[in-house]
Amino acid sequence: MSAPAPIYLDHAATTPMRAVARRAMLPWLSGVHGNPSGAHHQARAARRALDDARDQLAALLGCGPGDLVFTAGGTEADNLAVSGVAAVRAGRPVVCSAVEHHAVLEPVLHLGGVVAPVERSGQVDVAWLERELPADAALVSVMAANNEVGVCNDLPAVVEAVQRRTAGRAVVHTDAVAAFPWIDVREQVADVGLLSISAHKFGGPQGVGLLMVRPGIELRALLLGGGQERGRRSGTQNVAGIVAMAAAAQELAEHRPVAPGAGAAQRDRFVRMVRDGLDGVHETVPSGAPRVAGTAHLCFEGVVSEELLFLLDRAGVCASAASSCASGAIQLSHVLAAMGVSPALGAGAVRFTLGWTTTDEELDRAADAVVAAVHRLRRARPCG
Repeated sequence: MSAPAPIYLDHAATTPMRAVARRAMLPWLSGVHGNPSGAHHQARAARRALDDARDQLAALLGCGPGDLVFTAGGTEADNLAVSGVAAVRAGRPVVCSAVEHHAVLEPVLHLGGVVAPVERSGQVDVAWLERELPADAALVSVMAANNEVGVCNDLPAVVEAVQRRTAGRAVVHTDAVAAFPWIDVREQVADVGLLSISAHKFGGPQGVGLLMVRPGIELRALLLGGGQERGRRSGTQNVAGIVAMAAAAQELAEHRPVAPGAGAAQRDRFVRMVRDGLDGVHETVPSGAPRVAGTAHLCFEGVVSEELLFLLDRAGVCASAASSCASGAIQLSHVLAAMGVSPALGAGAVRFTLGWTTTDEELDRAADAVVAAVHRLRRARPCG
């Protein structure tokens, strides 16, 4: 008898590629070889495909095609937003929230910027922005949804506070990598100047993303060379990856009206099953705080997350203890620390993230595996 199929609950790290994305990608990997900057017919075909993908993604994001800069992923898009604007507005501080992905946080710290505090929920402290934000800030970066705990920020309120405090002089950037798979961000980001997404979070390939740059916002390129992407990101475009990203985004958009509600129901049922089987289980995000439908972040009393993940992996359940880019770190993650989670409780923190392939049957099996693993670890804990 064959073993049960693995249960993948780490979609926030990366999610399986959609069939429509694979189909869109294949011709550009096996048949057409043109460089979109060239002049011959193969190059022109690549240019048309690139332009069509750009049009498609711009429509989904509510911006103009010329506002999009294709990148090698979310990290590059975030770095280009922070460092590119800072280079143009030299001498003015850059600011981000304390729970940003390292792709934003590290450039801000490297530039000697300011880190804004967050509430217990993990949402940025808007009152702090209204009172303490440097009035000469060049850029303020606040993520649409946190990649680790899933909490969502009120971006219109953030933009209003930033523009009022800086008299409209600061640019607002949002890392929408974790939000885009679950939320139609167009209304939320209507007044945001810069936005980053990454294809492999919603069923596209790894290694491709984009930065939306509203008209009138200047940034200095990080990669210099042939001047592609209107001089904002040199390098031959990844045509196969870009057309696949557009195809995945289109399919996502067509199903998103029902996906968030269904995802939240699945997540909440999974959490109930775990809590019904165990004492000492805490949801990291306080009740009532808005969060994406696919994230369940739980802290287990008396358990070390690395040990729990090991047992879950042996049981065929894939989850994570922190953001995937920082996996392996034993110390409390910067997100949980900023939220005020105690080290003792945070030591048992695990992130379970659902995605477009997750089934109820998988979640039933996963909940049983979590309950069994936690019971086993607690029984093995020394007394006293």
